[in-house]
Amino acid sequence: MASDGSQPIFVCSIIRARKQKMSDLYRNADQVKFYASTRPTYPPELFHFVASKAPSRQLAWDAGTGSGQAAVSLSSLFDSVVATDSSPEQISQAPTHHSNIRFVVTPPSLSLADLHRLVAPPGSVDLITVATALHWFDIPAFFEQARSVLRRPGGVLAAWCYDSIVLCDGGRVEEIYRRLMEATWPYVVEDIRAIAHGGYAGVEFPFEAVEGVEEGTAPVRRFAVEKEMGVEGLISFLKSGTGYQRARAAGVELVTEEVLDEMKKACEEDGEEVKKVKFPISLRIGRMGSR
Repeated sequence: MASDGSQPIFVCSIIRARKQKMSDLYRNADQVKFYASTRPTYPPELFHFVASKAPSRQLAWDAGTGSGQAAVSLSSLFDSVVATDSSPEQISQAPTHHSNIRFVVTPPSLSLADLHRLVAPPGSVDLITVATALHWFDIPAFFEQARSVLRRPGGVLAAWCYDSIVLCDGGRVEEIYRRLMEATWPYVVEDIRAIAHGGYAGVEFPFEAVEGVEEGTAPVRRFAVEKEMGVEGLISFLKSGTGYQRARAAGVELVTEEVLDEMKKACEEDGEEVKKVKFPISLRIGRMGSR
């Protein structure tokens, strides 16, 4: 819940429709740059936590890497990182100055033979991360792939997403923003939206509990991103999401001048140009057994 007792605003904009790929929404460099610039980064302590559970620090695989933000964080913790995405546009925006990261554009569907050729040999990966991307995958097929390349025993899979966005100060701005978020929901398929609601809690997770994680394989909610954002930042975050992008593709503009004026006026009434915003993170983490 928000600090004032109100319900948080669920970030439904991060979820896709089953028949639509993220690359269908972000087709050119400008769109990809906009997406990358508006999404919150992840806290260093999250990466240190998941890395500490890996059996060694030789190889990490960041699946659904986008433009490589998570891969860069992993590169200082592992000898080698392979970062994959099916979007050439996203990969084209990834940094090129990290010599221990290998970026690979993969087809949306991979056979195990192609996986072992393009990504990693069987049983060689210490840690797989999926940063706000699991909902884009054929999840059972991906877990089968993950199990084929993770080290046995002990290889770790960690998948996380933003559980919600909370405007810590509440007030009229939060009310307006909640209304805008809810307006994006009809443009996101309901059953896919449900994957991220609850922080992937409903996803069948075929991995064992990791030692020292008291939640077992249930969602871990001990990490969060905190930022200060003005009206433009809040609106840009909303516009970067799938719901808004799909509405716009359908010829519907959800963020009108009237709405912008309403939010700006609400900020003035609150006496604050920026708002404290929290992005709680929900993490599913598990390990491979000996089988």
